Amino acid sequence: MSESLYLKSDIKRLSEFNSIIPESFKLFASFDYSALAPGHLTKKEKELIAIAVAHITGCPYCIDIHTKQAKKHEATKEEVAESIMTAVALKAGSAAAHSVNALNAYDNSGDVELYKMEYFKRFTEIANLDPKSFKSFVKFDAEAMKGNTLNSKFRELIAVAAASTTGCPYCIEIHTKAAKKNGATKEELAESIMVATALKAGSAMAHGINMLNAFDEA
Repeated sequence: MSESLYLKSDIKRLSEFNSIIPESFKLFASFDYSALAPGHLTKKEKELIAIAVAHITGCPYCIDIHTKQAKKHEATKEEVAESIMTAVALKAGSAAAHSVNALNAYDNSGDVELYKMEYFKRFTEIANLDPKSFKSFVKFDAEAMKGNTLNSKFRELIAVAAASTTGCPYCIEIHTKAAKKNGATKEELAESIMVATALKAGSAMAHGINMLNAFDEA
């Protein structure tokens, strides 16, 4: 049994799914190609979104592939870094945002609906319960979303894709409105979500390589 679970060369095994489950594999490959193709967003922009989402799904194959693709389409190292930090902010932010549901559960409050935007008003209570950590998070979140090389609109598009990946309704609501306020169109938002969809599915597909390795070693 190999001690290394993620060899770059293992990505070649992905094509084996074409012989094991050809119809499903071909349909996914077609969707993945379409989602990452330039449209209302450029190829470079889509690859930067893909990098951000890949850091949330934790797929090393995806990170490797899409970072190289982004560089190929003239993304700078600074743009890649800022895309990653936006993903970090949203992954942390999603966990923080869900704290309002924990407060409702702890206090046995709220009604039959688990998610309401009005619940988000409780978020500031965390500041009183854990002020030091809350203050540090807010400071980091503001800095990460500010950036230097990516404009506000595109950063918000990344945030919407990231929030759709983490599954945070509050974050989706907040960053969709922020993206629109910064000039993002519904088409650009839709394409951002399709990139996130492709990467979330692609991460599961890529990890199938580890399934093949484990199956052969068993």
